[in-house]
Amino acid sequence: MQNRTFWFAGGETGEFRVLGTTTLVGEPIADVPRVTYGEAPAIPPELAPRWILRGVTSNLRYTVRSEKDVLVAQSPALGKSRAALILLKKNDAWWNLAQDERRHIFEEQSRHTTIGMRYLSGIARKLHHCRDLGTSEPFDFLTWFEYAPENADLFEELVIMLRATEEWSFVEREVDIRVERIDLAG
Repeated sequence: MQNRTFWFAGGETGEFRVLGTTTLVGEPIADVPRVTYGEAPAIPPELAPRWILRGVTSNLRYTVRSEKDVLVAQSPALGKSRAALILLKKNDAWWNLAQDERRHIFEEQSRHTTIGMRYLSGIARKLHHCRDLGTSEPFDFLTWFEYAPENADLFEELVIMLRATEEWSFVEREVDIRVERIDLAG
């Protein structure tokens, strides 16, 4: 079975150089010069991270079949030179809603998937659910986006559009970490 648990570590070492960290809502996370990620359970001891965040890949909870088919068929592969790690925690009001109520806000009101699909060709993404590991995790979602430098403006457009939706009124903590892959070959 494929491992579904991943970790992100921030510290002095890692394959991504931090370009900037912005706390949009709530408590900040410790500033770090580097970020790296990998599959659990092994976190290399030489990392000595200041923070470790864990999440699992899971089913697409608010996505219907037609949306999933497009996402699977058109999503680009990871491996781009720029990335954003967006850390999100939603409030109790969100989690107290029933699944169909969250879907209604997520898609029918906010059009989250519809907005995201406009940017599929230039932006790769991978969502990690933290609540599946328990409520002690500091975030609910760890969203990893990768894009080429020439698609940086597209990525900015995407996050501006999503942050303007009804869904974002439920966000009580958001930290946006922008990074670039370090060329280890030279």
